[in-house]
Amino acid sequence: MTKNYKCWPDGWPKTLNYPEMPVYGFLDQTAARVPDRIAVIFGGMELTYGELRELSNRFAAALQSLGVSKGDRVAVYLPNAPQFAVAYYGLLKAGGVFTPVSPLLSAEEVKKQLCDSGAETLVVLDLLYPNVMDILSSTPVTRVITTSIADCYSAVISALKPLGKFELPGTLDMAALLKEHEPLAEPVAIDAAKDLAHIAYTGGTTGVSKGVMLTHRSVVASVLQFACWMGGTSVEFADDILRFRYPGDIDPAKDRLLVLDKETALVVVPWFHSMGTIAYLNGNVVSGITMVLYPRFDAREYVGGVEKYRATVLGGAPQLFVPIVNLPNFHSYDLSGVRVVGSGSAPLPVVILEEMLNAISGVVCEAYGLSECTLAATMNPPFRSGIKVGSVGLPLFDTECKVVDVSTGEDLPAGMEGEICIRGPQVMLGYWQKPEESEGVLENGWLHTGDIGREDEDGYFFITDRKKDMIIYKGYNVYPREVEEILHRHPAVCQCAVVGKPDPKGGEVPVAFVELKEGQTADAAEVMDFVNKQMAYYKKVREVIFLEQIPMSGIGKILKKDLRKMLEEMA
Repeated sequence: MTKNYKCWPDGWPKTLNYPEMPVYGFLDQTAARVPDRIAVIFGGMELTYGELRELSNRFAAALQSLGVSKGDRVAVYLPNAPQFAVAYYGLLKAGGVFTPVSPLLSAEEVKKQLCDSGAETLVVLDLLYPNVMDILSSTPVTRVITTSIADCYSAVISALKPLGKFELPGTLDMAALLKEHEPLAEPVAIDAAKDLAHIAYTGGTTGVSKGVMLTHRSVVASVLQFACWMGGTSVEFADDILRFRYPGDIDPAKDRLLVLDKETALVVVPWFHSMGTIAYLNGNVVSGITMVLYPRFDAREYVGGVEKYRATVLGGAPQLFVPIVNLPNFHSYDLSGVRVVGSGSAPLPVVILEEMLNAISGVVCEAYGLSECTLAATMNPPFRSGIKVGSVGLPLFDTECKVVDVSTGEDLPAGMEGEICIRGPQVMLGYWQKPEESEGVLENGWLHTGDIGREDEDGYFFITDRKKDMIIYKGYNVYPREVEEILHRHPAVCQCAVVGKPDPKGGEVPVAFVELKEGQTADAAEVMDFVNKQMAYYKKVREVIFLEQIPMSGIGKILKKDLRKMLEEMA
């Protein structure tokens, strides 16, 4: 197959020179370049890039003194907070392997992940520690480092932010460790091609969560693909300095949407998720972006933060934007200063894309990727003329995508739907301690994603649905996303999801789960009529179930396995 460059952005390089550097180099490079630039804002607390580097060096020294050595897994069980960034870069500098743990997991799920990864060190928020305290003796964990949100606030402001700090006997206090240890003089040497940086667990939205093995080289490649795509730059690494290069006489302040060391991003995407770690931590850090952190999502607070902090960058899963657009006073907010909105992890409903484009001055870049390829494989170009509505964009630098027949595995031509396969430097080594499952998805360097889609004549890719989510009714393929797009256009619908329900006559029939907008009403017959008159007979929704809230993962991906389980229980 040959990559289609027909619509490749003018002036964008077709390949990048990826430096053989460790992931922690991103922080060190930016801290050397702009040490006094604000890196993190959290509830009024500010950290500069220079301070973030020093704290991570102190944490690295602390971990080494505790016995953490190269290749040891360190589990980070934290929400978005400054301590997360300190722990992340610190453990990498100590030679550790980052294994994030979602705060939304049950104690039993945390136990399985800790046992699977073999993590001996756990960094955990004091408020979360009681959730897992009783299961730790059944895991490899031998040392627990706790931290508190209260550590981010001074005594003066405690009257306004009355957060207490819990005393947790038998654990080590992160703040004390940072104070007791001088910065690590020399980070552990890393072989970028061989040494693991992450064991990032999949969301488990369609089955058992698996540990995705990512080397430093894969993470560095993915971060630079993202950063250079957004800036239209090449990259060079000489004399231990990382530089972004613009073509010809390009003036980034005039000719690009984002300028190095000048932007501010609102970050609510969880850093424990691959999209958060790669794009909204490392991607922001390498570009010198000021990050305003939110540990949880509140639509009004978040959209209000755009004006408060003069934010220029937003990003997340589509379910982040749905409640924002559906705010009763959405159009009263001034979002005109926003130049880039990134969307990924699930299909962005067209109606939501249109509303966001009308509200901002810049672009909404929909992308596609999965944990198994670190972050992204495709992305729409960062200018309006390059956006194809409904598409997830073009394959990124040095990335090939193809569509194969689901049954035979044969390559399919443009326009035909099949399984999406990806090849590139960002593709994982495999699943941690699961060689058979790794072989099942990796074939001759190609990652078989399990996602159904197509490529058009211009080289843009479109994701139809998950292979496992596809509904087969009397031999006909029904793609839930197509039905969901219509549901989203109903004036009373806020969130929705369509799944297949077993049917003795048809095999499966489409069932819609609907969450209504605040203050809106609708009945099942009305919603079904709205959808079905726009669908072929075999795609028609047979049942509508109203929920107060559609179940979602921490990243904002709808949990269709929970909805299927709900149907089973109802049956």
